[in-house]
Amino acid sequence: MEKTLHEISKSLNDGAVTSVEVCEAFLGKTEQMEPSIQAFISVDVEKILKMAVEADSRRTRGDSLSPLDGVPVALKDNIMEEGSVCSCASKILSNVTSPYDATVVAKMRAAGIIPFGRANMDEFAMGSTCENSAFAKTANPRDTTRVPGGSSGGSAAAVAAGEVPAALGSDTGGSIRQPASFCGVVGLKPTYGRVSRYGLVAFASSLDQIGPITRDTRDAALLLDAISGHDPKDSTSLNLESASLADTLAEPMDLKGIKIGLPKEYFERDGLDADVEKVVDEAIAKFKDMGAETVAVSLPHAEFAVAAYYVIATAEASANLARFDGIRYGQRSVDALDLMETYLKSRGDGFGEEVKRRILLGTFVLSSGYYDAYYLKAQKARTLIREDFEAAFEKCDIMLSPTTPTTAFKSGEFASDPLQMYLADIYTISLNLTGFCGISLPAGNSASDGMPVGVQLMGPALGEEKLLSVSHAFETSTVYTQY
Repeated sequence: MEKTLHEISKSLNDGAVTSVEVCEAFLGKTEQMEPSIQAFISVDVEKILKMAVEADSRRTRGDSLSPLDGVPVALKDNIMEEGSVCSCASKILSNVTSPYDATVVAKMRAAGIIPFGRANMDEFAMGSTCENSAFAKTANPRDTTRVPGGSSGGSAAAVAAGEVPAALGSDTGGSIRQPASFCGVVGLKPTYGRVSRYGLVAFASSLDQIGPITRDTRDAALLLDAISGHDPKDSTSLNLESASLADTLAEPMDLKGIKIGLPKEYFERDGLDADVEKVVDEAIAKFKDMGAETVAVSLPHAEFAVAAYYVIATAEASANLARFDGIRYGQRSVDALDLMETYLKSRGDGFGEEVKRRILLGTFVLSSGYYDAYYLKAQKARTLIREDFEAAFEKCDIMLSPTTPTTAFKSGEFASDPLQMYLADIYTISLNLTGFCGISLPAGNSASDGMPVGVQLMGPALGEEKLLSVSHAFETSTVYTQY
C-alpha cells in the first residue's frame, strides 16, 4: 500500500476507508516484505489493530482527535513507547520495557496516530549502515544487496518498502538524512530543540534530534507539526508558539527571489561520486529554471566537521552509556563473581563492537591530559563551523549540497574500515554541530547503479517553514518517482 499520510488521512476523513483496513493493508505489506528487508525488530499486530478499532470508533462518533487519527507511523527503536521493549537494537537492553512514552509518542497518541512497530537501527544509533544491530541487518528495498543507511535504516527502509507510510527516526550526524537519501525517501532533521528529546535514549545529547522520514515533503510537515512543541521535561526544548507548517504547503512556493547558497567546500571535495554530482547539478539547474538564484558561499571550517563530530559525539556517548552497567536495568552477566566483573562482563557481552569502539574513543578524549587537546579543541571548532553557517545564511535563504558522497554501498563493504563509514556522513554532520535544520529529498537515480540520489537543503535555526516550502516546490515540479 504505497500511500502518503495526507492521502490516507483524506480517505479516512472522507469515509472511503477505515483505520482497521489501512493498518491491515500495511501489516500485510510488512509480512510480505520483512523476510527480505528486516526493517522491524518487532511489530505488535494485536495492539495496532486495537488502536485502529478505537480510531474508527472515534471517527464514527465524530470525535476524531486530528486529521491523522488512525494513521500508522513506525518508531525507531530508541524512542520509548510505554509497554514496548526499547532495546536500541542492543543486547544489553533487549529485556527492558519502556515504563512511559517519549514526548513524541505522547503527542502522536494525542493526535490518534498509531505507533506501528519498532524499526531496526544501528545499535544505540552508532553507524551509517544499519548493520550494527544486535538482531538483524536491514536491507535497502531498492537493492537488497545494499545497505539502507543508518542509523535510522529500519525507519527509512520501512517507508521505502511501503511497509508503513511514515516513520520517526533520530539524527545525530545524519542518521535521518543519509538513509533517506540511500532509500529514495524524504528525511527531515528539525532545528535542535524544536522536537522534544524526552524519552529518546541518548547517544550524544547536544546533537540528537528526532524527526520524520516520509514519502513526500507535505508528510514531513504534517508529522513535524504533530510531534513538535515546547516540553518542560526537556531542558533544551525551545519555547515556540505552535504554527502549522503543513498549511504553508497548500500551494507550491514561487521560488523567484529565493537565494540558494552552494558551499564551495562541499563541491570541491575528493570522494564525491561523479553520478551523484551529476544528479545534484541537475537539481541545481532545476532550481534555477524555477526562478531561484544560486550564490557561492564558503564554509571554511567544514573540513574539521568530521573530526570535531567524532570527538564530541563519542565523548557524550561515553558519558551517556555509562548508565548501562548491568546493575540498575538491562542485561546482567550471570558469570560475574564480584561487582567489577559484573560491570566488565555485562558491558563486554551486551555492547557490540562499534559501540565499544566509540565508548573507548569518548573515554580517551575526556581523560586527564587529553581533554584540552581533543574535546575542548573540538568544541572550539564547532563554534567556528556554526559561525561559518551563520555568515553563509546572511547571503542566502537556504544552502544546497549532496546528502551523501555516494549512493548506498554494498552490505559489508566497510565492515573492516569504520573510518570510510564515518566519511559517509561528511555532508550531514555539520548541521548537527550547528543545531540548524536540513532535509534530504530524492533528486534522481545514479546512472551507473540505478540507486537513489538525495539532495540536501539546509536552513538556519527555525528555518523549517522556508526549507519545507522550497523543498515542496522542487518536489512538485520534478518528474522523479522514488519507488
